[in-house]
Amino acid sequence: MRQDFITFGAPDHGDAEIEAALDTLRSGWLGTGPRVAEFEATLAAYKGVDAAQAVALNSCTAALQLSLLAAGVGPGDEVVMPALTFCAAANAVLHTGATPVLADVDPMTMNLTATGLQDALTPRTRAVVPVHFAGRPCDMDALLRVARAHHLRVIEDCAHAVESLYRGQPAGTLGDFGCFSFYATKNLATGEGGMVIAKDARHAERMRCMALHGMSRDAWKRYAADGFQHYDVVECGFKLNMMDLQAAIGLQQLRRLEAAWQVREHQWLRYQQAFADLPATRPAPAEPDTRHGLHLYTLLVDEARCGIDRDEFLRRMQRSGVGVGVHYRALPEYTYYRERLGWRPEATPVATAIGRTTVSLPIGPRLSDADVERVIDAVRAALATP
Repeated sequence: MRQDFITFGAPDHGDAEIEAALDTLRSGWLGTGPRVAEFEATLAAYKGVDAAQAVALNSCTAALQLSLLAAGVGPGDEVVMPALTFCAAANAVLHTGATPVLADVDPMTMNLTATGLQDALTPRTRAVVPVHFAGRPCDMDALLRVARAHHLRVIEDCAHAVESLYRGQPAGTLGDFGCFSFYATKNLATGEGGMVIAKDARHAERMRCMALHGMSRDAWKRYAADGFQHYDVVECGFKLNMMDLQAAIGLQQLRRLEAAWQVREHQWLRYQQAFADLPATRPAPAEPDTRHGLHLYTLLVDEARCGIDRDEFLRRMQRSGVGVGVHYRALPEYTYYRERLGWRPEATPVATAIGRTTVSLPIGPRLSDADVERVIDAVRAALATP
């Protein structure tokens, strides 16, 4: 790999994160403890909810799985989700014993629509997982109307949407549960990590217990200075808790989250301007009265319009020293789901077409203005000749 290669999704970690990690190591406490509690409270405040509603976990996948369980989803139930999303949502549903049901997405927003949800409903539907794709908020008013009419639990997948707003309300606080990712490539990156915000604090308390083996007290509380306390096991739980080491990094990331969003906004607008005359399809503008999280900047490279297919575009970008991503191939494209669930790409044609043409470009505060111009030049060169 060339030395000046622009890595896709490189996390923006600096001296503050390094010092926070070292301080945690020196503290003698790495597991779930005071820094996790502070991270939960700080993110809850950012989202405008009570700290008791927020539960820090080791991934967004864990947040999805625990939300489904807290929502009462189980064998025989169905859960609707968009066909254009990461496999974690489908896997989380399958691990509950329920069945994921796919709906196609809107070609402009790439999000689940109320019509798509309505068409996917059956008497067995128990919940819906709207995904705020790339950080663009779904039309939650319309989705919530359908969900309420059919008594469905709403589990927002906010893996891309930690900063997103819908009609002034933070993403993840509109449905029954909001699930966040702090993976290394995310806008707020702790390496691995996630969080769930529950509208009902009683659900949050249960998920906190379920995340640590179903124990009634975590280790930090058991070994407190005021004396040893025995724990009870009240449910058959999991090992899904966040570490203080991750939370310490997350707290530093949170402190400059808004400044980082402004950098991405500047880069996003520069890309929109620079690619206006190209045959590739650019992202649609953000909808009125919303705030786009700007997690991904995606182009659609259709061979009929661009003269090359998406995968050739990927190869040309990599050869030019610019890392790129694909978010995502539609779920029916994967062998496991076709064989187990009988999903067919042609059943969700919009998601399939997007998944076969989409490419994500580097964006984020690790990029300099010169890096952004290099990305622009590489895109234009890749599309210049068939």
